Formats: sequence, C-alpha cells, structure tokens
Amino acid sequence: MAAVRGGLSRGKTLVELFYDVVSPYSWLGFEVLCRYRSIWNIELRLRPAFLGGIMKETGNQPPAMVPQRGSYMRKDMLRMAKYYQVPLQTPKDFFETVIKKGSLPAMRFVSAVDIAQPQFLEPVSRELWMRIWCRDEDILQPESILAAAEKAGVPLEQAKKLLEMSATPEVKNRLKTTTDEALKYGAFGMPSVVAHVNGEPQLFFGSDRLELLANTLGEKWLGPVPASAKL
Repeated sequence: MAAVRGGLSRGKTLVELFYDVVSPYSWLGFEVLCRYRSIWNIELRLRPAFLGGIMKETGNQPPAMVPQRGSYMRKDMLRMAKYYQVPLQTPKDFFETVIKKGSLPAMRFVSAVDIAQPQFLEPVSRELWMRIWCRDEDILQPESILAAAEKAGVPLEQAKKLLEMSATPEVKNRLKTTTDEALKYGAFGMPSVVAHVNGEPQLFFGSDRLELLANTLGEKWLGPVPASAKL
C-alpha cells in the first residue's frame, strides 16, 4: 500500500481527498470536507490526481456516456449543488468540456502548486472548479490557468513560474504518482476519500458517502453545511 506522506497532528485521523477539477462531485466533496476540517478531529490532506488516468487503468466509463444516466446525472448535480450550497452549474457543452477536453494541463498546474506553493492549493483548486463548473470557462489554456491563479491570490510572477514548472518531469511524475496511489487504495473514480482508521485505509467513493465517513470516524454528521458555512 502507498506510504502516507508527512506526519500527523497528535490524535487526528488522516483523511485524504483524491480529486480532479473536471469532476463536479469532487467539488462537492471538497467543499464539505473543508467545512468539517475544523469540526471533526481529522487532518484533511488534499491530493490532486488525474481522473482520466484512473478511468483508463480501471476500465471505467464516464456516467454521461450512457444517455439516460447522463441526463439523470445533470439533474442530480444541480440538486446536489443546491443541497451542498456550492454554485455548480452544468457546462453548455458537457461532452466537449468534460469528456473530450479533460483536465490534464489544469491538474499538472495544481500539482505544481502542491509542490511549490501548497498554501495556494485549496484556493487554486476552488477557482478552477469555479471556472469550469460555475462560469463555463476554459481551464486548459495558459491564460485561463493564470486567471484562476490570480483569483486565488497567487502573485502573477509566481503563477507564471508554476505554469512553467507544470511541464517538468517532476510535476508530471507527482501527478502520476498520486494517481497511482489512489489506484492502489482501490479508486475507480472521483472523489475518492481515504480515511486512515486504526492503521487501516478505508476508501469512500463519491460526495454522497460523507455521512458514512463520519460514522466510520466516530464523528457527528451535521449536514453538508455545518454552522451555516457558505462559499
């Protein structure tokens, strides 16, 4: 099994969130876990990975490839977004934006941020989700990535350096390694949440399994928006 990076704060349970900004359900899970970070006795570790690699290695197919399932999923996403209080909207051309274009340049940039400027990992990830899943904007072109970084508070010169860094073997290997770790935990899609309970990693798939995660952790589930937290 993949080794857990870094040390833990005393008494806290490590919860790893493997995500890709092309995944809308990852955004829902991301926001809820960020809200619970200060409520549950956990150390939340954000793990940017590549959904396309996971789908390929597991032979999984996007739900939208089945027409009826895709139609249901688009309605379900909007219901979930309202319930989770996340400003998610479906892109006008879902297939082109999500299935065809994917997210590789964006996730390489996020991985570069994780390596070199980890304090910006959460806001950069959120701004990329906002672009694709709220405003139906591009996340692949350099200017789009830089715009997201700017909104996240990354100084322009640092963002440019991170963009250059995203094309290096170091970053490409980090993204692949993190994706491989998710696969070793049994991931077949995203979001994939891994809770390390009593020394054993337990995988939870999907943003609708967080109540079950709470039960496994011995924590209270207070709904998707505890203490009326909002974006």
